Amino acid sequence: MLRIIALICLIAFSLADIHPVDDVTWSDDIAQKVNALNTTWRACGDHFRGLSRDAIKSLMGTRLDEKHREMLRSLPLVSYVSDGLPKEFDAREKWPQCPSISDIRDQGDCGSCWAFGAVESMSDRYCIHLNIHINISAEDLNDCCSECGNGCQGGYLVAAWEYWVRHGLVTGGQYGSHSGCKPYSLPKCEHHVDGPYPRCPSAIHRTPNCEKKCEDGYGKTYQKDKHHGKSAQAVVPSWKVIATEIMTNGPVEGAFTVYADFVTYKSGVYTHETGDMLGGHAIRILGWGEEDGTPYWLVANSWNPTWGDKGYFKIIRGRDECGIESGIVAGLPKN
Repeated sequence: MLRIIALICLIAFSLADIHPVDDVTWSDDIAQKVNALNTTWRACGDHFRGLSRDAIKSLMGTRLDEKHREMLRSLPLVSYVSDGLPKEFDAREKWPQCPSISDIRDQGDCGSCWAFGAVESMSDRYCIHLNIHINISAEDLNDCCSECGNGCQGGYLVAAWEYWVRHGLVTGGQYGSHSGCKPYSLPKCEHHVDGPYPRCPSAIHRTPNCEKKCEDGYGKTYQKDKHHGKSAQAVVPSWKVIATEIMTNGPVEGAFTVYADFVTYKSGVYTHETGDMLGGHAIRILGWGEEDGTPYWLVANSWNPTWGDKGYFKIIRGRDECGIESGIVAGLPKN
């Protein structure tokens, strides 16, 4: 199956009207280089059509600097390891009553991945622990958490979870859903692929103003709709500890360093092979398993279902690939 996908992608690549971009590491043959290695994953070359390096970097809004590391060290640590971890686990299958776990959101033309990974995991945990079926608003977190960073220009994972505990967050679904108090206000767009939505613009969107009110017609006030976290924790960077936390309490937020080859991902278990560093990106980890003997994390992205493997990707597990196991954050909801 992987060989068939690679062949389709290479044919599309060869027929596309590809134009060079502004850096040799963004050359049009990057997907061909990956596929020629016959590694554990397959890339699709037409992802690069019409893209600039700066446009892609702008979506990598998670800050992974020394301040991020200091924040992680300030949190209580989760270190528990369960006996007899299963070979495979998928949160969608363990908690099928929770629709949020299967939801792939879209951050639009905004570097708000740090907020999306957080609210997605929070939403899952409200369902898992309190049987409350809600979507926590990425709009509210991105626009109103000034201590988290600069909204669409990037933010910090730990600050997002601490804001949830201290100030609470309202509900809000995807763009155009009219679901919850504050649905996402930025339109969906295609992230590095062709699909039903317009291509994401080359310039990042300005962070929307913090509006402390619900959309017209919603049945609650902004303050009445607030949902708070009970706790926020960092998870020890051990795959067994991370797996135990996911299996026990639900999906977690993680972040990793993105390299040029990642945006071409189509299927398989990702490992960094080529290309320069683009920045930090936050995601939601919901499970793990093995594919042809290669251990992986199952990860939900926020670039809508047209990117990657229907919005998901797998990344090698157990060796902290691109730092994916070094910055896991989670927490529990307050009743």
